[in-house]
Amino acid sequence: MNRETSMQASDTLIVVDRSRRRRNIIIAAAVAVAALLLAAYFFAGDKGASEEAAKGPGAGGGQIPTVSVVVPGTTQVGRTITASGALAARRDQPIGVAGEGGRVTNVYVDAGSWVGQGQVLASIDRSVQVQETAQLAASVQAARADAALAQNELERSQALVGRGFVSKADLDRKRAARDAAAARVRVAQAQLSASRNRVGRLDIRAPTAGLILSRSIEVGQIVSPGSGGLFRLARGGEMELRASLSQQDLAFVRVGMPASVTPIGTDRSFSGTIWQVAPIIDPQSRQGEVKIAIPYDPSVRPGGFAEARIGAGSSTAPLLPQSAVLSDEKGNYVYVVNAKNEIERRAVEIGSVDEQGVSIRSGLTGRESVVVSAGPFLNPGQKVAPRRSSAAAAR
Repeated sequence: MNRETSMQASDTLIVVDRSRRRRNIIIAAAVAVAALLLAAYFFAGDKGASEEAAKGPGAGGGQIPTVSVVVPGTTQVGRTITASGALAARRDQPIGVAGEGGRVTNVYVDAGSWVGQGQVLASIDRSVQVQETAQLAASVQAARADAALAQNELERSQALVGRGFVSKADLDRKRAARDAAAARVRVAQAQLSASRNRVGRLDIRAPTAGLILSRSIEVGQIVSPGSGGLFRLARGGEMELRASLSQQDLAFVRVGMPASVTPIGTDRSFSGTIWQVAPIIDPQSRQGEVKIAIPYDPSVRPGGFAEARIGAGSSTAPLLPQSAVLSDEKGNYVYVVNAKNEIERRAVEIGSVDEQGVSIRSGLTGRESVVVSAGPFLNPGQKVAPRRSSAAAAR
């Protein structure tokens, strides 16, 4: 053992053991290193466990997600065609001035009024025409008096012919005068009737019974045949929806098919019937117009917008739950699991949509395994574990 002896001025002896000191330092250092290694081990283990927990099952750990699929087959579904368009009067009749016109003296109806056939809607000043009619009536009376005088002279001449006082030539002249007077009576009567008709045409009348849609005439206004329509009349109050359909939908529509019309802004639906199908297709829009007749109701206003559901028979098509059909900027699509259990995107064209589900017009045969839900979390080409469910349960 190495010892170091030193003498101080106080004569005190101090002995220092250097080998024991070095041993204590080595032991402390070893303990510190072991503690650091142990802490590093536990820290690495906790980090790995947290990463595994964050990944979860099936996320990069080689696990395949399980998805529910349905094989829809084909179902007999009612074919319902939806369309939209503008509301209008079925027969929108403009009413204007039939006569020579003049200053309006009275207007008897307003927009929204129901009128009968021949009812007077407005009157035009007729003071001048009334005087002309009175003059022609007097002319008729004068012509009748002349005709009566000519008839009497003819009868007297006929009585005197047998006595030799009147020649046959005079009798012929008397007869001609009588006929001319009778003709003048008829001319005067025709002129009087024409004048009375002109006066009658100063009344603006409803050509048929119906609902007044608009009025553009006021008292004091000067009107003429060139003034255009002063009233608009919906014959019988009948309304219609002018709906635009695609060329494909138009092929299933026939005159007489029922339809349900719902004006925008209301929750009421009106039963209607298709009364006209366009014989042509618009070359720009590739659409045709279908006119659906509906009864009058205050909430059905011409110029408004409405939606229609047309019952166009039935068809056989795959029927999917609404959660299975997705949509993006490319259109409607579904995810199908192929024979390799990989996800495939399949573009589809949908038909009717109701509480039973979504009918697929094209894109599926009904024998595919279609993903029921969780479609947005899948990607084409991804491996999955399909779990089949019944179509009824999926819906």
